[in-house]
Amino acid sequence: MVVDFVAPNGRYLWTISVLSGIIMCKIVYEVTGLISLLCYRDYTKLSKVQKIEWNNRGFSSFHAFVVAVAAFYLVLVSDLFEEDSHVESVLFRSSTLSDTILGISIGYFLSDLGMILWHFPRLGSAEYVLHHGLSLFSIVLSFLSGQCQMYILMVLFSESTTPFVNLRWHLDVAGKKNSKLYICNGIAMFFGWLIARIILFIFLFTHMYLHFDQVKQVFPLGFYSLLVAPPMLAVMNLFWFWKIVKGLIKTISKARHSR
Repeated sequence: MVVDFVAPNGRYLWTISVLSGIIMCKIVYEVTGLISLLCYRDYTKLSKVQKIEWNNRGFSSFHAFVVAVAAFYLVLVSDLFEEDSHVESVLFRSSTLSDTILGISIGYFLSDLGMILWHFPRLGSAEYVLHHGLSLFSIVLSFLSGQCQMYILMVLFSESTTPFVNLRWHLDVAGKKNSKLYICNGIAMFFGWLIARIILFIFLFTHMYLHFDQVKQVFPLGFYSLLVAPPMLAVMNLFWFWKIVKGLIKTISKARHSR
């Protein structure tokens, strides 16, 4: 199969959307710092690295909200990926909106990965680099080819757990590890991770298995990427889920003993 690696819905859409993602990160980074300075009096007491990570997690949460809402709409609400809504296979469908969301995500992952590498390992260890690298590679392939966007959007929906992870870090830095909000956030993160990063991936793999005749029609690099990238991300999700469960059990046990 010959694949034209240009964004299907516009030759310049990829440039505009990717730049929009990068600019979005920069704006939210600065706004996060400004709001934190006005609303959180101990923000000035944070170290330089902590302030950078604090603001970084601000645009991380914002991106997660945007792509999660868009992915939910595109996959479940719109008819773009309904089995019988188009003659074309769901794996070969795309739209201007789906392309734009993928482009914005590319801009986000480029920005976040750049910051992680620049400050390595303060903002994230090797597994974060691997996670972002795999995500970036997969999104770029899907964006430029217009193929497998449904799967990519499903994976992007798993970013909906990111705000809980970031809030946990913020509360930790703010000295709120013993607060009820910290415990409630941990419980929400557990269920969110279970649904968005465990059960959703099981559904994704099941869909790939049941539609493997269509999966085999994807261009070669995309096909082999589908066989490698999602399983690797799933393994990392399981590893982080195990750490979340351990942390939640430890936090709840500590809260009970402190009563």
